[in-house]
Amino acid sequence: MPTQHSCDVTLYRGNAKEYKGIKTAIVKSLISSKIYLSEQGVEGDVCADTKHHGGIERALHQYPCEHYHYWQSLYPQSKSLFHASAMGENISTIGMTERDVFIGDQYQLGDAIIEVSQPRSPCYKLSLFMEVKDFALQVQQTSRCGWLYRVIKPGFINTNAKLDLVSRVNQSLSVYNVADTFFNNPMDKEALQQIIELESLSQHWKNYIQQRLELGKVESWQARLTGVF
Repeated sequence: MPTQHSCDVTLYRGNAKEYKGIKTAIVKSLISSKIYLSEQGVEGDVCADTKHHGGIERALHQYPCEHYHYWQSLYPQSKSLFHASAMGENISTIGMTERDVFIGDQYQLGDAIIEVSQPRSPCYKLSLFMEVKDFALQVQQTSRCGWLYRVIKPGFINTNAKLDLVSRVNQSLSVYNVADTFFNNPMDKEALQQIIELESLSQHWKNYIQQRLELGKVESWQARLTGVF
């Protein structure tokens, strides 16, 4: 049986735009009407980089609103930039963090059912948007990265919808545990083996972990974190 967990949500979606010479859909707008959630994500939400974002295993991004207070205290010069939706999330909440959400958790959101598939891998566009050098790296090192969902059951979502936990099959590996190992202890083979055995973990992350276990080295993060290819 799942642990009782219900949380109010605020929903966002965005269009692809040019920002500092880079095409991005990180800028999101508040959704103020009933919308449809398909396997590809929120109706009307555009993905600017389909190679690294989006798809059925990365259909939705949730980010804890409480993290913005942490970033504001750390980077007061950019305080006004740290607000709900600024990380490009579709779902903003207070009361859920990486430490109490687990890979494979399934939530009811309106008529839809969504499942946690992986932590979010931060990229250099966050640094550009927040005007903080190496901000993406800071997000990664602190595991304040948020998480992604696949859509198990499409459906309509009202603006007053809640996230209600309906299933938890994994009670040992939270999003924080997985992100902390993946980013900060990337060659802990025992921990990686436990993570790769999670049935609900996205194939994208399983491929990276399998590669590490086979080759004995970590993939390069330079392009993702700095934009230098």
